[in-house]
Amino acid sequence: MKELLEKLLEAVEFGKVDQKSPFPPQLKGFDGALELTLKALETGIGPQQILENALVPAMDRVGKKFTENKIFVPQMLMSAKAMGAAMVQLKPFFSSGEIKAKGTFIIGTVKGDLHDIGKNLVGMMVEGAGWTVIDLGVDVPSSRYLEALKNNPGAVAALSALLTTTMVNMGEIVSDIKAEIPDAKVFIGGAPVNNDFCKRIGGDFYAPDPQGVVEQLHSLVS
Repeated sequence: MKELLEKLLEAVEFGKVDQKSPFPPQLKGFDGALELTLKALETGIGPQQILENALVPAMDRVGKKFTENKIFVPQMLMSAKAMGAAMVQLKPFFSSGEIKAKGTFIIGTVKGDLHDIGKNLVGMMVEGAGWTVIDLGVDVPSSRYLEALKNNPGAVAALSALLTTTMVNMGEIVSDIKAEIPDAKVFIGGAPVNNDFCKRIGGDFYAPDPQGVVEQLHSLVS
């Protein structure tokens, strides 16, 4: 049982999606995250145990390596893809309530901005950390954030922007959220923003990378 979870952790950490996946070379021909998750469930390992003892620590390692510049976006995307293959097998257990999510995380790229790689990485990391993620996509106005927050009481909102021309829209969206839902927690992130900007527009949290988002979310529920 422990060995199976360790293999799953390794598959996710190094981005081995399934058996036919050629990446990474050292795991070529071996089972990937897809097969290992199914085997774990078939052998009676609980879905919560799979999440807490394999997927969460794997993505934690990936996030730390990315922060330390030991891996880069392509490797992180492969790890996120492997984690996604495992999570597909666990989704029914979230729906049934057998897996308890730590909370709901609503993320989108703000109005006027169509970039989504950073947003997608954050969403995948947060999902791998045990949160339910609602991805609103790109070019997201205040109204869609407000609708999602009202439909998911207690959820955390996250705003992403890559352009200096669209980061100004973050202030408008944060203001609209706080006006209608004062207690809502709002994260902001993206290449042109920083902690000073976050404070200036009334945001609650800023993180320079996906691992930083995960760590701050942990502090909210610890």
